[in-house]
Amino acid sequence: MSPHRLAAFDTCPDLPRADYESRLEALQHRLELIQAAYIAHGLKAIVAIEGWDAAGKGGLVTRMTATLDPRYCRVWPIAAPSREEAARHYLWRFWQRLPGNREIAVFDRTWYGRVLVERVDGLVPPQRWRQAYAEINAFEAQLQDDGVRLAKIFLHITQDEQDKRLEERLRTPWKRWKTGLADYHNRARRAAYVEAYEDMFRRCSPASSPWHVVAANDKKWARVRSLELICDTLGEGVDLNWPEPDPALLAIAEAALGKKLS
Repeated sequence: MSPHRLAAFDTCPDLPRADYESRLEALQHRLELIQAAYIAHGLKAIVAIEGWDAAGKGGLVTRMTATLDPRYCRVWPIAAPSREEAARHYLWRFWQRLPGNREIAVFDRTWYGRVLVERVDGLVPPQRWRQAYAEINAFEAQLQDDGVRLAKIFLHITQDEQDKRLEERLRTPWKRWKTGLADYHNRARRAAYVEAYEDMFRRCSPASSPWHVVAANDKKWARVRSLELICDTLGEGVDLNWPEPDPALLAIAEAALGKKLS
């Protein structure tokens, strides 16, 4: 396992707008091809996204899914568990949301809440969150054994950048729904979260499903870099060649359309 130190990701390149738009378009097209291959070959994947409040998780999800077929891509925004969910094992609600064949599931926050917010805020005894690392590794290994591709992205921003974005959310009326007391509650516990995040990277980054930390002070760079990592993970070893048309379908289509299509 390879631990990540968040301080190493405090800076990132500034991506010019023209470069951003061209690279984003190319990556979205690449992801479209990957999704088409998943649909054609019955594959399945999970993209798990974590990060600081206001780090750009929602913006990344928006750009990732913008050109995908929504029938085969499901986004799960994870909040505090419901009363029914809280009465069960913490992984229960995630089992209900796993992708089937031909599907890509995107989790905006994840099962790692057990070793993050529940740890930092003392919502479970230390023994419970300490044993969760092994439980989560086993859970993810089960997913991969079942054929699920798993990409794990963490968006990191500095305290100064987070403060700028929190202020912008209050000053911009249509962004105010994005912020609340929880943002400032979590902000006051930054040191504890840094420790929890780095423990998570160290203990839950096997070679088969490592955490990828992305420097996200520049939103454009973070989106492009994250999409590169997602495409690399979901596309590795996947045949992206176009399938040949079904001969029976081709014959019917040629007869119906009155022209040769092959």
